Amino acid sequence: MLKNPIPKVTNQLQHRAIGIINGKFTPHGNEQLNRGFLIDNKGEKIETVVLGKALSLLKKHIDLKKSYYWIVYPKNKNTQNLHLQVAGIWDPFQLNDFPNDSTKTNFSKLLEELDLKDNYFSVRGELVFVNTQKKEFVIKICSSMKSKNLKNKNFKLVIKGELSLELLHSFVSLDIHRDGNSLQLIKYEVIEKNLFENN
Repeated sequence: MLKNPIPKVTNQLQHRAIGIINGKFTPHGNEQLNRGFLIDNKGEKIETVVLGKALSLLKKHIDLKKSYYWIVYPKNKNTQNLHLQVAGIWDPFQLNDFPNDSTKTNFSKLLEELDLKDNYFSVRGELVFVNTQKKEFVIKICSSMKSKNLKNKNFKLVIKGELSLELLHSFVSLDIHRDGNSLQLIKYEVIEKNLFENN
């Protein structure tokens, strides 16, 4: 059974921002494995933090000289400055129960079977701002964790692309492509129009 790195949503109004990037992780130093850069196949560097669960995988299974498919959460303050949090590593063979001769298998083909590809992001949340001149918009994503000690429960992502002002405060589901340090809209679906209007 092929495990989907970006699971299907469990409910219509599920907020999320998650993606998959192929690249090499380069830590800032041996003492600080959890911070560094993810360097993609074009040599682009993205500031990256490895979250707790993925850190133990990194220490046990990952050869830093090799490229892997990283499951990441995106964060940004503008369209030029992407920051990633690594939540996991998608390696269908090493980390799942695939037969070992599967080194012959083509990862990008496997991703296509799951309707995914390198640098694909799924973003779902509230459209809170549209800048028609700059052709960008802002999506607010609320964390599902109900714990009170999370300071940044909600965060916003700035995405390149055009959405109608009429969709403000609607819940939207977006297919996004990462290009360098920016996130670009491929296509979108309005899940519920003007849902947050009265908040």
